[in-house]
Amino acid sequence: MTNYTHWLIRARLKTRQLLLVVALSEEGNIHRAAQVLNMTQPAASKLLKDLEDVLGVQLFERLPRGMRPTWYGDTMIRHARAALSSLNQAHDELQAAKNGQFGQVNLGSITAPGLALLPPTVAAVKQAHPNLHITIQIEPSNVLIERLNRGTLDLLVGRLSAEHDKADLRYEVITDEPVCAVVRPGHPLLTQAKLELASILDFGWIVPPSGSVLRHKFDLMFQEMDLQQPANSVETSSLLFTTKMMQQSDMVSVMSTDVARYYSDHGLLSILPLVLPCEMEPFGFITRRDRLLSPAATVLLRALKASAMTVYGKQFDLNAD
Repeated sequence: MTNYTHWLIRARLKTRQLLLVVALSEEGNIHRAAQVLNMTQPAASKLLKDLEDVLGVQLFERLPRGMRPTWYGDTMIRHARAALSSLNQAHDELQAAKNGQFGQVNLGSITAPGLALLPPTVAAVKQAHPNLHITIQIEPSNVLIERLNRGTLDLLVGRLSAEHDKADLRYEVITDEPVCAVVRPGHPLLTQAKLELASILDFGWIVPPSGSVLRHKFDLMFQEMDLQQPANSVETSSLLFTTKMMQQSDMVSVMSTDVARYYSDHGLLSILPLVLPCEMEPFGFITRRDRLLSPAATVLLRALKASAMTVYGKQFDLNAD
């Protein structure tokens, strides 16, 4: 056996201790954490003390009105969440196997590949494995990476930024994400022979929310071109609101080219013949280095790579894990 296994045996680590560590991090109070776990407060306090004694460190500071994790506590909380998530995944896979199912995969994606890459992938996987249960979450990369780290996602298609801790993440780039300007079908700008960004600033703009990657690139574009930001603007992250608002006005918006093509193909928006120096960073496949993919997740990741070769012209080794 490995030294890691020896440590677990010596420590006699209990699942209830892992559950308590996570509950304390979420509740910040030993009484409420004990209630969540359906145990008495003295029992919870003893579990925590036993764990701290085994580890030889203090996991939580005892404060007048609660408890706060120490640096050691933050480390233990992170690994406790991962361990509990893995145990839950094992249970789900066993139950699925008992029921004659292939398993379950939790997949996250940002919007553009969610429209261009995921549908053909999921269709192909479901055709080959109809009993494989797939859940899909479309969110910004920051949200998805947090869920991946917490163990509620198996893999995701998104982008890594400087703010992310990349040490425990595996990243395989797929492609860049170009951006374009869009308007409603029949918009007067579509009849103009030559468009420049400076000439359309008087139109109202629907822009991404502050703090988003696209908004940062959008603002940076105006700074680099020495142009004033559009004074007449509406800020939203809702694509449904954006498309509806644009159908009822002459406002201009900016979005990923893949997303714009989807709406253009369905006659909801038109892409302006205007080159925007506003390209987003590449996105790719992101998984955890310290977490083995389940057989079902491995099947889905390989299918995603196969689809990416068709959709984006990107080459992947489909036999690599």
